Amino acid sequence: MSKVILFVDDEQIILMSLKSQLKKHFGNEYRYETAQNTEEAWSIIEELADENSNIVIIVCDWLMPNQRGDEFLRDVHRNHPSIKKIIISGHIDENSLNQLKGEVNLHGFLNKPWSEADLIKKIEDAITKIA
Repeated sequence: MSKVILFVDDEQIILMSLKSQLKKHFGNEYRYETAQNTEEAWSIIEELADENSNIVIIVCDWLMPNQRGDEFLRDVHRNHPSIKKIIISGHIDENSLNQLKGEVNLHGFLNKPWSEADLIKKIEDAITKIA
């Protein structure tokens, strides 16, 4: 069974950056999937479930068209509470972030622009909590 990290962001450049930074660090230990919106993310989640792959972490942008990242992560949490969730944003208010932490067992928050070291640390922390 492959372990998957899913990135959800409406900006392709962000997705590629997240994916390449983690791949450089973790190599082929994980499979990396990207989605440019929440509809695409749900399709990937369903496909992965069908092929018995295990999504361990979702890294999701806060501000996206159609559905915001916090709403998407609430839906994910209802259906897949074991998936670790990290939200990423350049502009977020503390109240909304704290509310989300309480509701979906949010694992972390990354500020845009993030440092590669911070990204790796957040992912490693999430993985450690899975084991």
